[in-house]
Amino acid sequence: MKRVLILFLFVLFPVYLLSQGSAGSGATFEQRFIVDMPTAGILKSNSVSLDADFFADGGLMLRLTASAFNRLNFGISYGGSKIIGNGSVNWYRLPGVNLKIRIIDESKNFPAVTIGFDSQGREAYIDSLKRYDFKSPGFFAVGSKAFKFLGYLSVHGGINYSLEKDDGDASLNYYMGFEKTIGNDLTFSVEYNFAINDNSAKALGRGKGYLNAGIRWSLGSGFTIEFNWKDILQNNEPGNSRVVKLEYIQSL
Repeated sequence: MKRVLILFLFVLFPVYLLSQGSAGSGATFEQRFIVDMPTAGILKSNSVSLDADFFADGGLMLRLTASAFNRLNFGISYGGSKIIGNGSVNWYRLPGVNLKIRIIDESKNFPAVTIGFDSQGREAYIDSLKRYDFKSPGFFAVGSKAFKFLGYLSVHGGINYSLEKDDGDASLNYYMGFEKTIGNDLTFSVEYNFAINDNSAKALGRGKGYLNAGIRWSLGSGFTIEFNWKDILQNNEPGNSRVVKLEYIQSL
């Protein structure tokens, strides 16, 4: 019952102000994830966001993030699979927590740099392995740099260490990606997660890494919708996962 109440409170999160969204060259807010992995983007001061990921097997994950200062974001997340449809719900074992700190702002010759912690993995939680289908970032550091090119082209590179290591793979991991705006309201994203921490004998990965792509569309009024195609290389059986994400950001 407590778990249902947590999701219910997320869904009832109020809507106050209007804004463009986080996609396209006219975006009001920074994109905070390439697809799954974090960018150096953060929420503006005194802003809040609510994200909803809809994934396979009736899955839903909700994330609430707030920014009290210009350089600090924090939040919680929770969800499970089979929330939509039939059968018993497979809830996540624990709520996820996240903290993100901007230590260097982007300049003409240097990227923005952010460090943080995020315990929220993606898609279903596997109790036997104490991990998600796609491991959480855990501790991470990431740099992001935007260039003007037919709109904007942003490049990201990061390093992370996940605490999901009961599968025997505790390796330091790396990821990279880019975003390209398409007009005022659309952004196309590609991400490659090397998944060095998900290629041991007991892990789910097969050593190919995770190649993910997505298209984001700013709907206005602070809303952005995102369509993601994940694990294109079929590193994790069966691969080719499709996810829909809704994002709402509000400046207080």
